[in-house]
Amino acid sequence: MAGRKGFTLWFTGLSGAGKSTLSQAVATELQKRGHFVERLDGDEVRQRLSHGLGFSKEDRNENVRRIGFVARLLSRSGAVAIAAAISPYREIREEIRREHDAPFIEIFVDCPLDTLVKRDPKGLYARALRGEIANFSGISDPYEAPASPEITIYTDREPVDASCGTILTWLEARDLI
Repeated sequence: MAGRKGFTLWFTGLSGAGKSTLSQAVATELQKRGHFVERLDGDEVRQRLSHGLGFSKEDRNENVRRIGFVARLLSRSGAVAIAAAISPYREIREEIRREHDAPFIEIFVDCPLDTLVKRDPKGLYARALRGEIANFSGISDPYEAPASPEITIYTDREPVDASCGTILTWLEARDLI
């Protein structure tokens, strides 16, 4: 991708907030515009790159570091790296940001917990609330929202296409796309 400046879009938020759906919509739109895009979905990375890691704080941090490392390699090579992972701890997200050579754009996919519990397509919140799932972000384990993300998306207030448009407009205004 000679001449193209790579960057990382880091989607963070609670389970079910819409990170994967929104990141796929953004990826599709960027690909239509001719950008080389690679998505790193938290669930997929956990199965392939982080197989064997559990959900302790240390294992979660290691998983996020691995995603961050791959995103850094891709973005510094001119790709648009899109990471969609809960990444619950602010300190590790900031560590990934500091290590990036290319622009790092943190996107907080915000959705109130009561809405997530109502949505709960996988039944995870119901199980976590019953105590059947340990270390569940936002229930039995903390989720530290970003202190100052570049972009905040409220998935309980707007549809995916509007949220995608917000992100693309932000990127256009900064000459990243």
